[in-house]
Amino acid sequence: MVEWTDAERNAIGTLWSNIDVGEIGPQALSRLLVVFPWTQRYFTAFGDLSTPAAIAGNPKVAQHGKTVMGGLEIAVKNMDNIKNAYAKLSVMHSEKLHVDPDNFRVLAECITVVVAAKFGPNVFTAGFQEAWQKFLAVVVSALGRQYH
Repeated sequence: MVEWTDAERNAIGTLWSNIDVGEIGPQALSRLLVVFPWTQRYFTAFGDLSTPAAIAGNPKVAQHGKTVMGGLEIAVKNMDNIKNAYAKLSVMHSEKLHVDPDNFRVLAECITVVVAAKFGPNVFTAGFQEAWQKFLAVVVSALGRQYH
């Protein structure tokens, strides 16, 4: 079980309460597909992913970005038991979708970049970043649990 300090819980709660999933999710997933183009193989049903502009304008990318951020909300609401809260998602990504678990880590990096850009250094301080990255590391571990 992960131990969360009051400051970490506060930082994650503060950030999450100000995140617009309809903005951050599509941006983060678009960034993933552009910066890490091999991840596109999991999204062949999404249509045109040939250029950064096509990815950014793709409604299926935008919708799935919102879905990803909705998945993060599950973790925010279950911070004391993220692994169990993500058990079904881990099985689905491992056994049905066959997603390389390292892709969870690079998606978490993209989410962090987008969140940092959105809030800037006055909100996304080093302390907030530490808490946010710890939180995403726990999420990544929980998603990869089925692979072990």
